[in-house]
Amino acid sequence: MKTTIFDEGKIVFGDCLVELDDIDDSSIHFCLTDPPYGLDLMSEGWDVKTVHSKKNMSCVTSLPSGMKFNRQQSYDLEKWMIPVAEKIFRILKPGSFFCVFSSPRLYHRVACSIEDAGFEIRDMYEWLYLQNQPKAMSLTHVIEKRKVDDVKKQELKTILDKWKTPQVKSNHEPIVFAMKPTDSDFLNNYDKYHVGLVNTENKIGSENNMFPSNVLCDSECDESLQKHFLVSKPSKSEKGNFNNHKTVKPLALCEYLIALTTREGQCVLDPFAGSGSILVAAKNIGRKYYGIELNEEYYKIIRQRVGII
Repeated sequence: MKTTIFDEGKIVFGDCLVELDDIDDSSIHFCLTDPPYGLDLMSEGWDVKTVHSKKNMSCVTSLPSGMKFNRQQSYDLEKWMIPVAEKIFRILKPGSFFCVFSSPRLYHRVACSIEDAGFEIRDMYEWLYLQNQPKAMSLTHVIEKRKVDDVKKQELKTILDKWKTPQVKSNHEPIVFAMKPTDSDFLNNYDKYHVGLVNTENKIGSENNMFPSNVLCDSECDESLQKHFLVSKPSKSEKGNFNNHKTVKPLALCEYLIALTTREGQCVLDPFAGSGSILVAAKNIGRKYYGIELNEEYYKIIRQRVGII
């Protein structure tokens, strides 16, 4: 285990299922995380060389992660997520929130595992964005392998010209919004732990004047959506040219969720720190952070992003 500790927070290189045991009961104010979803090669081990391989991006026999379908992924993810959620439940203060990014077709398993660990599912946030890769696939390559004559092959190609596998372009990411039950009513719980309520002064929208919503969108959405749900567009340089992580979350989105649920000086946990966006966001708005990352390459990226060389 390697650990970096300083005034603003702590970053640990290790497995969260081990490292979370070192955190005191009821000591963390908020947990925001973007765990691996169990899609294809994006396992909990998150092997960098495999996930980044061009071979895994370019041909039908090795589809980009997220384009294959395996029903077992859903069950495996829930089984894997339950002990993580149970550990996080222990270390969060009563009334603290637990927000988890997920994928549309696996959200239900993530939410169920969190609920089974003892949390209350309070809402689901939706992050809308326009840019994403279409995942539906043509069956042309399958038709070519059929042991039928060329006439039949051409007939099938004509009939199925615009028909593809059931994977439409995905333009949203659901976020579980869960809460550890309070140990009393909302007022007494907040007076004791300073968590369990949301800051409605944390406005959204293109004019920063809209009441907090469970829908959030980026600046590429149309004006009507921007007016009500815009979270300001992140800067082009915020990722860093040294950062090769594949799923970097926008700082503005993370900052919004952190500011909605915590006060300055409180501690934000990310047990799957990845590229470090959540930790950087916490630092940016005056919160302490506690990050855990299993991959050493990403651990080094996090250190650089938060200003530790």
